Amino acid sequence: MRLVVGVSDMKVSNQPQNKIVTYSLGSCIGLAVYDPAVNAGGILHYMLPESSLDTIKAQINPYMFADTGIPALFEVMAQYSAEAQDMKVVVAGGAQVLNQRNIFNIGKRNQMALHKILDKNHVKVDFEDVGGNVNRTVTLDLKTGDVIIKVSGGEEKII
Repeated sequence: MRLVVGVSDMKVSNQPQNKIVTYSLGSCIGLAVYDPAVNAGGILHYMLPESSLDTIKAQINPYMFADTGIPALFEVMAQYSAEAQDMKVVVAGGAQVLNQRNIFNIGKRNQMALHKILDKNHVKVDFEDVGGNVNRTVTLDLKTGDVIIKVSGGEEKII
């Protein structure tokens, strides 16, 4: 079964028949995690780096922001008995698709927020495909633990 993660959304599962996918990551970040010890994984698709930009929206949807969505992803993974140090961690997105002049640098700011949170919690990133000016699609196959990154107009990478 395909579980689709929309913008400002998150899905987690431990069902091997599931594939979790998020489409069209531009400046947004897709954070895919998988713990092989418990066969659980998830994807978070967040839009913005800091919930302080709109605290009301952050309360309604914590998956919109890095600083509220990332902890939420790891909390749900912990409910599946996943351990952060055992997880495969893959990051994609953070491009400058809509804003070629880099005025707001949302993609870069999203990347920086992610690394700040993960570094603080001693979580290492196994693979990153970020930046540039292309959209990406990320799929997590819960049967194999593979993360597939497809860059628009490019080949698939299996991580």
